[in-house]
Amino acid sequence: MPVPETTTMPETTMTPEKTAMPEPTTTPEKKADAISAAIAELQVLLGGRLSTSAAVREQHGKDESWFPGHDPDAVAFPNSTEDVAAIVRICAKFGAPIIPFGEGTSLEGHVAALEGGICISLANMKKIVAVNAADMDVTVQAGVTRKQLNEHLRDTGLFFPIDPGADASLGGMTATRASGTNAVRYGTMRENVLSLTVVMADGQIIRTARRARKSSAGYDLTRLIVGSEGTLGVITEVTVRLYGIPAAILAGVLAFDSLEGAVESVILTIQSGIPVARIELVDEESIKAINDYSKLDLPVSPTLFLEFHGTEASVAEQAELFREIADDHGGGEFQSATRTEDRNKLWQARHDSAYAAMTIRPGCKVFASDVCVPISRLAECIHETKKDLDEIAMPTPILGHVGDGNFHVVFVVDPDSEQDMADAKRINRRLITRALAMDGTCTGEHGIGHGKMDYLIAEHGAGVAYMRLLKTAFDPQNIMNPGKILRI
Repeated sequence: MPVPETTTMPETTMTPEKTAMPEPTTTPEKKADAISAAIAELQVLLGGRLSTSAAVREQHGKDESWFPGHDPDAVAFPNSTEDVAAIVRICAKFGAPIIPFGEGTSLEGHVAALEGGICISLANMKKIVAVNAADMDVTVQAGVTRKQLNEHLRDTGLFFPIDPGADASLGGMTATRASGTNAVRYGTMRENVLSLTVVMADGQIIRTARRARKSSAGYDLTRLIVGSEGTLGVITEVTVRLYGIPAAILAGVLAFDSLEGAVESVILTIQSGIPVARIELVDEESIKAINDYSKLDLPVSPTLFLEFHGTEASVAEQAELFREIADDHGGGEFQSATRTEDRNKLWQARHDSAYAAMTIRPGCKVFASDVCVPISRLAECIHETKKDLDEIAMPTPILGHVGDGNFHVVFVVDPDSEQDMADAKRINRRLITRALAMDGTCTGEHGIGHGKMDYLIAEHGAGVAYMRLLKTAFDPQNIMNPGKILRI
């Protein structure tokens, strides 16, 4: 139908003309020349906001994983979406690789510049663009961290609940489809991102959706970019859901006689429909390390960290229902905390568990794996994994967001020890194979990076070919974080 003259059509953002794309560079010499040419133009564009300092490049070539770092050739510091677009157009012009960088807290080698190239750091992009309190959403630049956002929201009565532990950036959390301790109640980044502004591989700027809470308009580009790990475009702005701060919050810890009893209590809690906000498993090896690192005196036994949100009456009822379940499975005394400072101390101890694990074996690093299985298979998966871990000598704490079937094995490895690395990789392979056999996933929240590409194929089979088609359509030169998720 023709549009009536009185109708005002929505404005559209003008995009730059498409850059003529060169053929993908295939030899190291051609790639080096392409990167050098891109750096020369970027220096003119950015001046002091482009760094080729060895220290800066090293800082931006590694994350918190055990994987060796791979330094980019230069690090760019844009201030705006338009800056990012200009940087990407120059890189696209020469076919230079691009690696987006948030806070560097990822765990599967996501930010390593495997082919060199230009790292785009979002460190300068920390503006809170718009708080829409009435609609319970907020738009931020991609460099804003979750703690920064919640501090800004403190007086509004609203908060952003996704908490992966590290003070990650919202852009990085979106790129890796992060979740964490609150996911059992509030979901993951997949459920909480409403819209994105993204610079695509040719330098064009797109907005993936509007702020409406539902839409049937075309392909869901938002969900496609969420979890794409920088391989399809550079996220520059994120619009996320907010939630009302609960009237009452009750946190607590409860030790169990056995790991099996703790896990069975989790399963029954979820199956009973108790709306727990957080329910975290920490095994006895982790508890001992946490006590030493965070100066606590928790019983050295398999332990659940919990939190309930609601009214005074509802959180008391939820806690009582949980205690009844725990009593039947070897649970001890429920130590509760309602004061903010006490709750924060407990959860900080849980979040610091990986750092605590490293103190078990000074000078070593953490090889952290994660899988997620249907909740009914959780106890079996953890039990079988524990039997595997008994075969090796290194410390291997188990902890995880067990309310949604997600748990981690933390191998405390000496990366220079061939035996340590062989053992960790072998047990990790068994863990992932077991999870897949249980109709689970090879990663519940860490992502693929370059550490789990083979397991992605094992999980999705022929579906990976269609992922490659999408990658090629969005990024025909393969310049967006090459060597991650897919082998192209």
